[in-house]
Amino acid sequence: MVDVFDEVEEQLRADRYKQMALKALPWIAGALGAALIAALGIWGYETYTSKATAKASDQYAQALDAFQAGRTDEADRLFGEVAKSSSKAYKALALQQQGGIKLAAGKTPEAVKLFDASAAAAPDFVIGDAARLKSAFALLDTAPYKDMEARLEPLMKDGRPYKAQAREARAFAKILAGDYKGAKDDFVVISLMPDAQDGARARAQAAKQLIESGSAK
Repeated sequence: MVDVFDEVEEQLRADRYKQMALKALPWIAGALGAALIAALGIWGYETYTSKATAKASDQYAQALDAFQAGRTDEADRLFGEVAKSSSKAYKALALQQQGGIKLAAGKTPEAVKLFDASAAAAPDFVIGDAARLKSAFALLDTAPYKDMEARLEPLMKDGRPYKAQAREARAFAKILAGDYKGAKDDFVVISLMPDAQDGARARAQAAKQLIESGSAK
């Protein structure tokens, strides 16, 4: 008799599990469907961005060829096309190239706008801070020191890729502002920075000597 009860109870449990499974099936199917849609969406986005990046890469190469061949107007137009791309990296690089063309033509305000737009579009500090640094150097001779400091100070934080270059730009800005002691302090720091390039250290030593001799004035 016990065996019969056990068999009946097992059958009832099996029926309950079956009913629970049937009730849960639409939810499971819905979850799997949502996961599939998400996966397809990610695949579609990656495919789209891959195609966009490939197209931007080709256009960027064409623009560089035109620029190196001296066809500046054509290069500017092609860089402008790349700047419309959904590829953040190529968009930022193209805007920097356009800024360089404007700067070479003596159009500093337009160049600064393009450099700033490049920094805003950049996907990382390596590209973005390069644009910020170019913008700061473009304004070095004309902008008030407080504006230069506001632009350069963030670039000198730990983990940023162009700390030495930003500090060097700030040191020259201090010289132009008449703060020779502050400039000398910055040049001393640059000469001791392990990640500063040899050229930066050499310029820092030379500038420090000019300040000490009074020639910097």
